[in-house]
Amino acid sequence: MDHQARKADHIRINLEEDVSFPRLTTGLERYRFVHQGLPELDLAAVDLSSPLLGKVLRVPLLISSMTGGAEQAELINRNLAAGAQARGIAMGLGSQRTGLEIAATVRSFQVRREAPDILLLANLGAVQLNKGYGVDHCRRAVEMIEADALILHINPLQEVLQADGDWHWAGLLARIKEVCRRLDTPVVIKEVGWGISASLARRLAEVGVAAIDVAGAGGTSWSEVEYHRAPSERLRRLARTFADWGIPTAESLVAVGQAAPHLPRIASGGIRDGIDVAKSLALGASAAGLASPFLKAAVQSVEAVIDAIDALADELRIAMFCAGASNVAALREPERMTKAEMMKDE
Repeated sequence: MDHQARKADHIRINLEEDVSFPRLTTGLERYRFVHQGLPELDLAAVDLSSPLLGKVLRVPLLISSMTGGAEQAELINRNLAAGAQARGIAMGLGSQRTGLEIAATVRSFQVRREAPDILLLANLGAVQLNKGYGVDHCRRAVEMIEADALILHINPLQEVLQADGDWHWAGLLARIKEVCRRLDTPVVIKEVGWGISASLARRLAEVGVAAIDVAGAGGTSWSEVEYHRAPSERLRRLARTFADWGIPTAESLVAVGQAAPHLPRIASGGIRDGIDVAKSLALGASAAGLASPFLKAAVQSVEAVIDAIDALADELRIAMFCAGASNVAALREPERMTKAEMMKDE
């Protein structure tokens, strides 16, 4: 199956099928904010802004990398970008491999006209560095969309579950180091939904990455996505076996923070509301990334994307207000949040 068809498959499956983890959760439900009955704050004055990679996000949200290269992707990306521009949040594009290899697909990634001011992240699969890609390809991906940074996404489990996947992952760290050393823009390493461990975070910090998107388990399970597109019963069984694999988002976020405390972290993987965003920020994230909720909005309209952002911002603001935190830094102060007892239905 060619790369464009694979991208179209991914959009369709994420919109039509249940691709959540069957049992594994993000771990964020194990935290609770300490409610402040007298917050001594004006709700309207609560400051949601947060710096990330040289820009200040008005709301600490990232539209996580999703798509590009397929026909439907152009409208989706333009709607996402216009929404991000309207509310001052960040956006990542889907893998630009198709754009580098098929000139006709480039326009599906080019959203700077809709979003001249946002933090915009280009995106390539790190494994392509083992298949002939180099610093020049990375530079071209950045230039293609006038990006502020480059995401190199890592998805070994997804690749080995595909009949046509990339299975050669040896030696990649040295190639990532070379990109970090020679590329003029910051490099972000992002998992796609199985989390990043402390040991990997330390190695990534040593080779010069600028930020880590933990993309932990508990949201979209890409093994479930691959289950729905598998061409044989054997591959379907293989994908289903790994449906609950991964490091939960909260666990990964804490581990990466302890291993590489100087690196900005993005929390993604199962973030579904503003309270999840607030918990992620309290655990040290600079921003929280969401994909599925924004995808479902983007197939409707720009206005639906803006509504989704506004709903998250309202929820985040109220969570901060009721936790007594006037800004993101205050949200991270000791005793704002605690490990919680399990609820009755847990």
